[in-house]
Amino acid sequence: MDIYHLFLVVIFGSIGLGYFVYGARQSSPGFRLTGVALMIYPYFFDSAWTLLAIGLGLLFLPRFIDL
Repeated sequence: MDIYHLFLVVIFGSIGLGYFVYGARQSSPGFRLTGVALMIYPYFFDSAWTLLAIGLGLLFLPRFIDL
């Protein structure tokens, strides 16, 4: 595990927690599920580029898909 991987895990995990809290307060399942996904997905990928690509995709997911 390199420093970039660790940095991305912390950043996307923190943003995921923020999405989850926002979704819980607004009763938005889209933001809640995206928050959980942002906190969990780094455990399954080792490449920093993969983490960055998937993380950015998940960040914009609730903006375009309304559940």
